[in-house]
Amino acid sequence: MIFDPVYIVMVLLPALVLSGLASMLVRSRFSYYSQVPGSRGYTGAMAAQKLLDRAGIRDVQIVQADGFLSDHYDPINKRLALSPAVYNSSSVAAVGVATHEAGHAIQHAVGYAPLAIRSLLVPAVQFGSPMGMWGMVIGLAIWGGAGAAGGASSAVGYTIFLIGASLFGLLCLFQLVTLPVEFDASRRAKNLVVETGIITPLEREGVDKVLNAAALTYVAAFVSSLLTLVYFLWRSGLLGGRR
Repeated sequence: MIFDPVYIVMVLLPALVLSGLASMLVRSRFSYYSQVPGSRGYTGAMAAQKLLDRAGIRDVQIVQADGFLSDHYDPINKRLALSPAVYNSSSVAAVGVATHEAGHAIQHAVGYAPLAIRSLLVPAVQFGSPMGMWGMVIGLAIWGGAGAAGGASSAVGYTIFLIGASLFGLLCLFQLVTLPVEFDASRRAKNLVVETGIITPLEREGVDKVLNAAALTYVAAFVSSLLTLVYFLWRSGLLGGRR
């Protein structure tokens, strides 16, 4: 598979280009706006806390996490974890990232449906993502290897392939549902940082650029997974290709 020219052109190269460009853009914009201090003096932790307070959320703990841009909201433990470059910094970039994560906490508090759906898909995706990929590879090898002989081997390969494709499809669904979740959290952050006086309207441009770049990483991940699924369906013959 990995030496298939169609796979290289259809999946591997686009995935590398999309993920690479998205990652570079995020790091570039975060690095740049990390050097731009917010005029109101709010650190990331303070900005996130202000949004939580404004929303009346009292049961979410803001903590410092390890790692670079490891920021996330944990809906199970109701914990908003901010990386050191965000938690302690009063830069425009830090405020943007922190308030985006606070946006997820607000989504959770108001029962935002896409977030609830994504949370339900997490266990299946954690199990199904690696299993799905191997299922498609192994199933296609058995199914294709059976060739004209068909019979039991062909049926087994076909079944394994369909199970793998279904499991991998759950990953695609999870990433698709993630898009509105991330876009909505950014929308909330962009509006509230100005509305609550955390930054000035002029400084919001930096927040927008950082969060827009971050959103592209989720788009790139979804497109890459979708291309992978389409490729395997094509190779199986289910989308008109040849095994």
